[in-house]
Amino acid sequence: MAILELTDKHAVVTGGGTGIGAAIAAALAADGASVTVMGRRLEPLEATTGKLKGARCVPCDVTDIDAVEVAFQKARADAGPVEILINNAGAAEAIPFHKMDAQQWRRMLAVNLDGVFNCTRMVYDEMRNSGWGRIVNVASTAAVKGYAYVSAYCAAKHGMVGLTRALALEAARTGVTVNAVCPGYTDTDIVRNAVKSITAATGRSEEEALAEITSGNPQGRLIQPSEVADAVVWLCRPQSASITGQAIVVAGGETT
Repeated sequence: MAILELTDKHAVVTGGGTGIGAAIAAALAADGASVTVMGRRLEPLEATTGKLKGARCVPCDVTDIDAVEVAFQKARADAGPVEILINNAGAAEAIPFHKMDAQQWRRMLAVNLDGVFNCTRMVYDEMRNSGWGRIVNVASTAAVKGYAYVSAYCAAKHGMVGLTRALALEAARTGVTVNAVCPGYTDTDIVRNAVKSITAATGRSEEEALAEITSGNPQGRLIQPSEVADAVVWLCRPQSASITGQAIVVAGGETT
């Protein structure tokens, strides 16, 4: 019988209703964790948790600090202290910088960076005091390189990695590790919507649009959500205690 490394650990996954977040929730549950999935839309949350034994969902907008506090209070009431936090909630909007307004800039930083702060502060002291914790921030290759037309997204994701590295140093002697996982273009709704946008804007076929997106990956393919989830779960296991402050890229060799 396989050993379940995370048995009885309470894990919260934000943005867990679809895509990478849903894959992470499933992988954590498969490794024995008790999973709470958070997100803005109840229907996909329920669809995800309905497939996972003992999982539960709590609606939450990570940009609303009051809503975050209420959500984490409920998560604790239902399943005990949070020992694993996966900051996965995020969004990407494409627009040339010279056309961007302050509202669009703030929107990207709010969900991709402020949300990480809002959720992390709900569990950090608790983890420190218990002497064990895992925080994994799901960033992007946009956290380690630039992409045109998504400057606000890149800025937020770079900020996420900076926060990861700083917090890892602060937590180094507490039993808490803090890491980031940086996926390349992944087979999710975000990429599928990007393909549709390219097709609509250029008249190219979906195959041509997808080929353009995957051209930056030396393996010539989209990353699978399960591949990102495997990296996240590895970082959460007890044997990964010495891995902290890292930004681990899952992108087929796109960055070196």
